[in-house]
Amino acid sequence: MSTSETRFQVDHRPRPAGLAIRTENLSRVFQVRRSRKWPRGRRVVALDGVNLEVAEGELFGLLGPNGAGKTTLIKILSTLLLPTSGRAFVSGIDVARDPFGVKQRINIVSGGESGGYGILSVRESLWMFSQLYGVSNRIALDRIDRMLKLVGLEDDAGTLISKLSTGMRQKMNFVRGFLSDPDVLFLDEPTLGLDVTTARTLRKFVREWMAERPGRTVLLTTHYMAEADELCDRVAIIDRGRILACDTPASLKRQIARQAVLRLEVSSSDGAGLSQADLARLKDQPGVREVAARWRPEAGRTVLTAILEADGAIPGLVGGLSGLGLVVHSLAKEEPTLEDVFVKLVGRTLAEDTPTNNGDHDSRNGTLPGDGPEVGVGGAGDGEAAAGGGAADESAAR
Repeated sequence: MSTSETRFQVDHRPRPAGLAIRTENLSRVFQVRRSRKWPRGRRVVALDGVNLEVAEGELFGLLGPNGAGKTTLIKILSTLLLPTSGRAFVSGIDVARDPFGVKQRINIVSGGESGGYGILSVRESLWMFSQLYGVSNRIALDRIDRMLKLVGLEDDAGTLISKLSTGMRQKMNFVRGFLSDPDVLFLDEPTLGLDVTTARTLRKFVREWMAERPGRTVLLTTHYMAEADELCDRVAIIDRGRILACDTPASLKRQIARQAVLRLEVSSSDGAGLSQADLARLKDQPGVREVAARWRPEAGRTVLTAILEADGAIPGLVGGLSGLGLVVHSLAKEEPTLEDVFVKLVGRTLAEDTPTNNGDHDSRNGTLPGDGPEVGVGGAGDGEAAAGGGAADESAAR
């Protein structure tokens, strides 16, 4: 999108220079209603005192397992959900006190989103959203045409949304996120369900789009470690509502560079995977820091990631595997990856939560599970949750 294009009018009140996103002790608690499992109900802490700063012009990654709080954080930053306590600012604007001012500066792309008006065509739906953002008709139509060509939907511009496949709908959602030329863009699993070629094209486009105008900021959540490693200037690892680490991918990997990272493929005579008790026994071996497993049902084998204090712990680990009746098919020492950092911090591999892989992402790097819809106290959705009242379904507050 050309920087010479006229953008829609926004409120340019003075704001702190240099920070696109800032949170101060941000917390969100969900009240789960009573059920057979929880006869008295329960409180679920989705965010627990999150302090985060994202610089203007930064592509920032947020990585974590299922239910870690990634989507809850994005919903608060995009004004879809109120925090229980703490404060959040986007472009220097308090998201709770001035949500309209925030909305003028942001947009969001959500992976797997199924919303839209089925009676409208792809082009009609995108044009409608552009008008809601106040984009002029000429600029909107030009952006729509160029973006549809980018994602390979130019021949489907007249197709009704109700007739789109999941992948085509995700491509349309991606286009929609860029129509308003936002200052801050939230990409929540943007390549989920996309093919290899399209995923590569979109990653390349995101970087080019940011380079066109310094100050454009992207907050990315993704299942895929390779995607985060390739795109992000910095990443934060979040688990159980808390930020465990925040740095550049290279710096995070250097934190465990002095330790030995092994990748092993093992199997048992009965063709079953490793139990939690088996993993606990392996972790008790001298010099073993962490062991995480990913089951490969198609091969009847388990892929182990082991982080050791030094190479000298390798014989003990192999002996422990033999003691469990396991056959070692392969063993390789590798350079640390972001997944290895995650294993060290969280104690399990990302693929343990989401076994499927996608696009051109190397399965060795694992996948991060997606956050399901985290419904607040409103029960029917985030809009009601922000207003309060009612009770949340237990399945929603994960």
